[in-house]
Amino acid sequence: MDSFQGINPATGESLPGFFQEATADEVAQACQQAALAFAEYRKKSGAEKAQFLDRIATEIEAIGDELLTRAQAESGLPLPRLTGERGRTTGQLRLFAEYLREGSWVNARIDTALPDRQPLPRPDLRQMLRPLGPVGIFGASNFPLAFSVAGGDTASALAAGCPVVVKAHPAHPGTSQLVGEAIQRAVSACGMPAGTFALVHGRTTAVGMAIVEHPAIKAVGFTGSLRGGKALFDAAARRPEPIPVYAEMGSTNPVFFLPKILQEKAGALALAYVNSVTLGVGQFCTNPGLAVVQQSSEASTFLQEAGKAVTQSQPAAMLTQGIQQAFTSGIGKLTQAEGVQVLGQATTVESFAHGTPTLLTTTADTLLANPLIAEEVFGPSSVVVEVGTREQLLAVARELEGHLTATVYGTDEELLEYADLLEILEQKVGRLLINGFPTGVEVSHAMQHGGPYPATTDSRSTSVGTNAILRFARPVCYQNFPDALLPDELKADNPLHIWRLVNGKWMN
Repeated sequence: MDSFQGINPATGESLPGFFQEATADEVAQACQQAALAFAEYRKKSGAEKAQFLDRIATEIEAIGDELLTRAQAESGLPLPRLTGERGRTTGQLRLFAEYLREGSWVNARIDTALPDRQPLPRPDLRQMLRPLGPVGIFGASNFPLAFSVAGGDTASALAAGCPVVVKAHPAHPGTSQLVGEAIQRAVSACGMPAGTFALVHGRTTAVGMAIVEHPAIKAVGFTGSLRGGKALFDAAARRPEPIPVYAEMGSTNPVFFLPKILQEKAGALALAYVNSVTLGVGQFCTNPGLAVVQQSSEASTFLQEAGKAVTQSQPAAMLTQGIQQAFTSGIGKLTQAEGVQVLGQATTVESFAHGTPTLLTTTADTLLANPLIAEEVFGPSSVVVEVGTREQLLAVARELEGHLTATVYGTDEELLEYADLLEILEQKVGRLLINGFPTGVEVSHAMQHGGPYPATTDSRSTSVGTNAILRFARPVCYQNFPDALLPDELKADNPLHIWRLVNGKWMN
């Protein structure tokens, strides 16, 4: 049986512990057990599922420093960052628990019967969201905790009432195993059915494809590359029963710096921009990989200061050697593209997986003639596009593909003057920011972490925030049901005291 070890990306050394590549039979067994568990787990009350999510958070915290130490060894990320990420992981589990206890997320709608209506009576109609079924989850490379085994996809799927089968990311198998065992302890402690959660390991695409193609799986959650997400999406569409794939993929998250705000603080914005580009070695989904400035003396100052700042920045280990090699290759292709110049680059360090922060510059005409320049290069890099006129700036915005975020920096006055820019960008992204860099995604009720293709496969969904639960639920209508047979959320006396749309009016 094929086995592998975790690798320290800072040194290239193999880490203790061997992890087995899941066989096709093992994947099938996990999916079948999830299907069996669904028959029971789908009927768990919001309070029971909330208790379960809370217990998962508690079990993760109980692992203690062992979890952070292993995650640091496997990812190269600093301990303060991982400590915060652990808090984000447990925090989002508890946020979903609170959301379940409140209960109104099911979007209960009731149209009471109108037996005397002419020319035809209206039946009693009651609708709410119900869980889809077992969900396949793929751990992400860049967040070994918050977007991994117990991350937002798993939390939202479990909250919706769906068992999950998680494929651990091969970059952090030991971290994944520790968290997976914590979830299994929570399953046992809360009396959940045995197949509610399963973790499988694998370095090959065969393991992931086996999950997606298994008939018991009814949806997929994925965070990663465009190539990987599109492959899963295509495989799911080819199934005899196609299923939704909610894949978060490539995004360069453009930042537009308007002229007047550069007149006020070009130097400060240049430094803040570079700090955002290089944060976490550029390995955030919301890394600002594209910036747009209008040519002026202040824009020249911005470029000069940004180039100086990135030259003074420090290379650091990326998550894996494969990611570092892809980053280096991507920068190589950009520097070879006609009309693209290096604005600034840190000193290269010869090591196993260090990424070298790099800023490049080009013109609007070059970008519009070669849209590939705007594609994501995952890592600490960004391209600054110089435009000659306001019209060129708007033309660049119109030609953008889908992204997770777009940012506009401007004074109060010019933000109103560029309202048409905001209208264009609204059609391109899931989150619009004013005067703030996109790195850092709040886990909250109002957050939208998604966007039009190729940022995601479904711009209507989010992978962060409580609305993520909607990906793993579907509406069911109950017609003329006796009250005793209805879910509590739809019963006449509203025993859960949730908000419901009753004959067109919200009430609880």
